[in-house]
Amino acid sequence: MSIAAVFPGQGAQYVGMGRELAAQFPAARALFDRASAALGFDVLRLCADGPEEALRQTANTQPAILVTSLAALATVPVEPACAAGLSLGEYTALVCAGALDLEEAVKLVRLRGTYMQEACAGRDTLMAAVMGLTPDQVQALCTAHSHLGVLEAANFNSPGQVVIGGEAPAVRAAVDAARAQGARRAVLLPVSAPFHTSLMRPAAERLARDLERVPIAPARIPIFANASAAPVQTPDEIRRALLRQVASPVLWEQSVRAMHAAGVRLFVEFGPGSTLSGMIKRTVEAVTCHVEDAASRAATAATLTGARVG
Repeated sequence: MSIAAVFPGQGAQYVGMGRELAAQFPAARALFDRASAALGFDVLRLCADGPEEALRQTANTQPAILVTSLAALATVPVEPACAAGLSLGEYTALVCAGALDLEEAVKLVRLRGTYMQEACAGRDTLMAAVMGLTPDQVQALCTAHSHLGVLEAANFNSPGQVVIGGEAPAVRAAVDAARAQGARRAVLLPVSAPFHTSLMRPAAERLARDLERVPIAPARIPIFANASAAPVQTPDEIRRALLRQVASPVLWEQSVRAMHAAGVRLFVEFGPGSTLSGMIKRTVEAVTCHVEDAASRAATAATLTGARVG
């Protein structure tokens, strides 16, 4: 059975993540230690003990989730045929595939988080999740309300779930219109910036310089890129995908369908939470499992053993 390793993005974090795995698995603890040395602060303490406000800061959240996800990966023997990650998780997938080393990745995503946070400093922006409308309906809402400010689809997560982002008056108007149009839910999200919209172009310009200097190796396995839902493996492809990703919508539903079409029937989510597993189940017929603590790690190990036997 072909396996995909998938990795969560910002928003999955919670105080306490990684604590059990670091305590029980030396390989997991070693990754936290390496990340702490690279960044100059105790990443495990931030993940395990918070405070929550510090963990929520984008420049901290991104390396914290990346390391926690890789720590989870280190506890389970798995040989994925491909990998993908939601937004920030794409960097985790690249470490999994050997294209980025851990130290470079945590420093890069810390910079990325800072640039994204600062891209819209002083502007009133929002993001919202719209559930129960088609992508075409959501795109039409964005077009209809763009006279109020920048308004774009930012994430295509799963059938019937699209995230929009942009300037606050436009987002609020689109949320009201979505509810009036019969959306099952349309809710504002507690995020600090309109990620994956054109408002992130200043962040992309700053990140471009860092991506040029960071060593990137050919990926051992295909990585399905957020911006295209297509596999990338060469260093040039990877750099272009990471740069394009900053200000382009995340095509997660399309990436899951592409991995499924390539033969994946088991998706293993590594890192805090199981949000990706839920999205995948709503998108394709496949087995999902996740690793974030000792209990979920044991359950996933059993699933993987059964898949090998089967």
